[in-house]
Amino acid sequence: MAFARVVSFDGVGKDRAEEMKREMESRERPEGMPPAEVVVLHDAEAEKSVVILFFESESDYATADAILDAMPASDTPGRRSSVTKYDVVARTTM
Repeated sequence: MAFARVVSFDGVGKDRAEEMKREMESRERPEGMPPAEVVVLHDAEAEKSVVILFFESESDYATADAILDAMPASDTPGRRSSVTKYDVVARTTM
């Protein structure tokens, strides 16, 4: 079963969202970070963002969770308001 780490951020303006997009496209994963599919959602009007990371195992999730929790606040899109772990029940392309 796959797992998802869903993180909500407040205070994410359009410029910061664009900056984070460029940074994510140009840099490598943090050292020790397992492979993950990443989806970033942004609501420019509300200045909110949601980042969803998909991991293939609970072990990968736990490793990534520890690495991401240790990241400096300056490396995140905005103020982290929540972090939730989900079981991925279904994942498909329509």
